[in-house]
This record gives sequence, structure tokens and C-alpha cells, in this order.
Amino acid sequence: MRAASLQGVSRRKQCTTTVRDERSRPDPDLVDRQLKAPGPDQLWVADITYVPTWGGFLHLAVVMDAWSRKIVGWAMATHLLSELVLQALEMALRQRRPTGVIHHSDQGTQYTSLAFGLRCQEAGVRPSMGSVGDAYDNAMCESSFATLEGELLDRRSLRSQAKARMALFEFIEGWYNPHRRHSALDYESPANYEKKYRAAA
Repeated sequence: MRAASLQGVSRRKQCTTTVRDERSRPDPDLVDRQLKAPGPDQLWVADITYVPTWGGFLHLAVVMDAWSRKIVGWAMATHLLSELVLQALEMALRQRRPTGVIHHSDQGTQYTSLAFGLRCQEAGVRPSMGSVGDAYDNAMCESSFATLEGELLDRRSLRSQAKARMALFEFIEGWYNPHRRHSALDYESPANYEKKYRAAA
């Protein structure tokens, strides 16, 4: 690799984004690691990651359709309050208008909050939560964050949160959803996979 002037992608040091509120009761696990869905908007997976900038951390919450790997909702903030995941959920609801979709996440306080639970109930969303501290329970989101890290953030210094917001927007809406190919989708992008499904329906 040295002879070819290549460098491997190194993983970042981890930042805690999941803190369980011991006073809250998590929703049951309706998925049991079966992160496959027979069609769109039947199973969504959600999680939070962080992006380091010179001005501090920017947190990114995403909602992903497990069938197409498309990020259907996302939000960014400098805080880790429940508003962050609510904004991502609202975007997904506006774009997709699902019926009875399962929303699977970890047991972070944002997802176990009263506000998030009430909004799910109002929208007919069925919340599901994996076990504590187990990345395999939400491996699909973890995989997308690894892609984000390797293809956008590695060896890149984001000087401001404004630049980070623009970079994330361009990555999600300009690359990941319309162009990023996935082996699980027969090497189609999420957008093309959904387009072919709708054309055949």
C-alpha cells in the first residue's frame, strides 16, 4: 500500500450518543435482528451519529427504510435532545406517509422519551427497540454510518458546523440515496431500487 501511496481508512474514537433513561420503559423488540422487509415502509431503522467539526460535535439522526436502504428522514443538531429524532421522524413521515410502519432504534433517551412515543402513537408508527449496547441490533444503521465515515469524513477536517451541514446534505441527498450502490440491492442505489419497484408494481 505504501508503494502505491494508499492509506487505509481508520475508525474514529467513539462518542457516546446512546444513554438509557433507567426510569423509562423501552418498547418491545419487534424485529429481533431480522432487519429485512418485503417492501417499502414496513420497517424503518433509526440511529444517531456524530460529526466532529472545529466548532464542536454536530449530531446526525437518520431514519432508514430497511427494504431499500434509503435514508427517508434525517436531522442535524448540536444537542442530543428528543427534538433531534423527532425532526428526523417528521421528515420521514412527510416524505413517505406510511401505514403501520415499525420504527426500530436503540434504547437511547431520545427514543424512549414521552414526546417521541406520543408522536409515534399519533402517526400510527409502531416503535421497536433493540437491546442495550448491542450494535448488531441495529447493524443496518451502523453500516450506513461506517459508509459515511469512510466516504465523507475520513481525513477530512470540517472547519465549521455550517460546512458540516452542507457536506452531510450533499452526501445524503446528492450521493447516498441517488447513487450509492449496495450489494444487498443487486448493486442498485436506494433511489433506483425503489424506482424499479414502483415501475413493476
